[in-house]
Amino acid sequence: MKYNIRGENIEVTGAIKSYIEKKVSKLERYFETPPTSDVNVNLSVYNDEQEIEVTIPMPNLLLRAEEKNTDLYAGIDLVVDKLERQIRKYKTKINRKTRAKGAPKHIFAEMEKDLLANEPEDDDEGIEIVRTKRFNLKPMDSEEAVLQMDMLGHSFYVFTNAESGDTNVVYRRHDGRYGLIEPN
Repeated sequence: MKYNIRGENIEVTGAIKSYIEKKVSKLERYFETPPTSDVNVNLSVYNDEQEIEVTIPMPNLLLRAEEKNTDLYAGIDLVVDKLERQIRKYKTKINRKTRAKGAPKHIFAEMEKDLLANEPEDDDEGIEIVRTKRFNLKPMDSEEAVLQMDMLGHSFYVFTNAESGDTNVVYRRHDGRYGLIEPN
């Protein structure tokens, strides 16, 4: 992993940097092969409170956690614990589904190999589209799509339904429950 550590109202010393790298590198044990993604860490200090935000973008998965604490090192520990829980929850859910369907045991490692491509595109028709995202739709069921949506922190998620092969959308409703959009 490559570390990008930024400090806002704080100087990132060698000790802080090495502590972050040591703690976050422990997450590599959850992967069959160490991920080659960047680790973005933002440290902020406001009054007597430190805010630590860690983002690890990977193909098909975005790990993100933030924590506020009066002790910087304790905050780093808490953020890594949150990331660890996210990974374990995700791996458990994926492994449970794959065992039920008889799929390969190490699907989580295979998911990391899939790539997402982002390309900006302009539209000349009066409605300005400021960003276009292109990505491969992975076959999954609606429950796994909701999990992916929650992990990314989005309000909707587009996926290919594994049973029907159709493109579906899951979304978070205003009442906190989830909805599914299927084509006719």
